[in-house]
Amino acid sequence: MAVVGRVIIFTAVVGALVAGCAKLPDLGTTPIKAPTLAALQGHLLSHTANVDQFRQRGPFAVTADTNHEIRLSATERIDTDLFLASPAEKAPLVIFLHGYASTKESHTYQAMHVASWGMHGLAIQLPNKGPWNNNGKTLAKIVNLIYRSPEVVDSRVDVNKIILVGHSFGGTSVAIALAEGARAAGAILLDPAGVGRDLPSFLRKINSPVILLGADENVSAARNREYFYRFIPGKVAEVSIRNAAHEDAQYPSQFAQTTEEMQISFVSAMTAAAMSLSATGKFDYAWSSFSGAFENGKMFNAKTK
Repeated sequence: MAVVGRVIIFTAVVGALVAGCAKLPDLGTTPIKAPTLAALQGHLLSHTANVDQFRQRGPFAVTADTNHEIRLSATERIDTDLFLASPAEKAPLVIFLHGYASTKESHTYQAMHVASWGMHGLAIQLPNKGPWNNNGKTLAKIVNLIYRSPEVVDSRVDVNKIILVGHSFGGTSVAIALAEGARAAGAILLDPAGVGRDLPSFLRKINSPVILLGADENVSAARNREYFYRFIPGKVAEVSIRNAAHEDAQYPSQFAQTTEEMQISFVSAMTAAAMSLSATGKFDYAWSSFSGAFENGKMFNAKTK
């Protein structure tokens, strides 16, 4: 298993470079002090939930392994960027999948950010022009390999807390992976786009918790985004971020129609959702953390079933 470019990133260092990405934003570090992920989760769950606290980096140092190779078979190898949280205890693994014409590098900041909050992050590279069904089946194989043999990523991965995150058509692939039996605790869909006549039938098979964090459809509308809430039979929630464009759900984004403020809004909401699912098995904590944003209008179109 080839590992290139190992570097320790301390969350207080703003100017660090991650996997060749642009300079990290100066967001500061949370004042919360916690020696372990369990202690951090205990603190968060015992205090009022607030999504804005996840705009800051978490309390943990992060180790980055860029171009970390996962071998599915003798002929099938997956290129990834891996970000490991520093605590020695077992921790969730959050897997990020890009969308059309994009790359794993468009999610490296997000993966690093969740790792600073104690959850390992893995950004994977799959064909970025589809077919999205095949990508979903490949993602299911990756998840199930990690479930059986976590050491392909790191022995500290809690295999019962693998969380899938997909942007745009990557959201279609994440949904298909769940429908195909990926051993994941649930999924976070970042303004997902739907494609394929058989997508509704896949969505109807999902019984894991799913939350959809959408862009503002008055700014940009993802193709068939409504499918995901309509056809997933239950345990699904949706909310939109005011003034956010489709590509704001990446970070760093290579597209012009993006703003750092909106990208950070996606990062904080996604981190709250991942923390909620990994700590409780549900998205209730994250939903509660959004309450202030619902009131001030920064988040809207909120619905659950």
